[in-house]
Amino acid sequence: MEKEFSVSMELVDNYKFLVDFGSYGELVSDEPEPLGEGQGPNPSRILAASVANCLAASLMFALRKFKDEPGKVSAKVKGHLDRVDGRWRIASMDVDIKLGNASATLSHLERALEQFEDFCVVTQSVRNGIDVNVKVEDSDGKLVKG
Repeated sequence: MEKEFSVSMELVDNYKFLVDFGSYGELVSDEPEPLGEGQGPNPSRILAASVANCLAASLMFALRKFKDEPGKVSAKVKGHLDRVDGRWRIASMDVDIKLGNASATLSHLERALEQFEDFCVVTQSVRNGIDVNVKVEDSDGKLVKG
């Protein structure tokens, strides 16, 4: 497992960014109207997708570890925004995962369900909080924050 990763992004215009995942491709992110033009998912939606994707993959991992086949897994996530100290924050997320195979065919489902969330790097990191260190440089490379 890689212990470091990097993602870069560049402003295209207004609030639209081109996010570069290196060898994994690119993604356009944008804020919805009235700030942006909604030409891609905004950061809240990208975070929600990351949480749901990680949980679904973790459940598949937990089941496959016991040689159970989950089938075509799908997930849906609903994020809830709320004001905290006058600022919008993601207050909670509801993730619904659907297995592609019947539970009766998954002999280790109960055991997998007890542990799969622990394998999810993204969800557990969000739940426990992440230290985010920020620095800002100007166009001349002068550090203006950090």
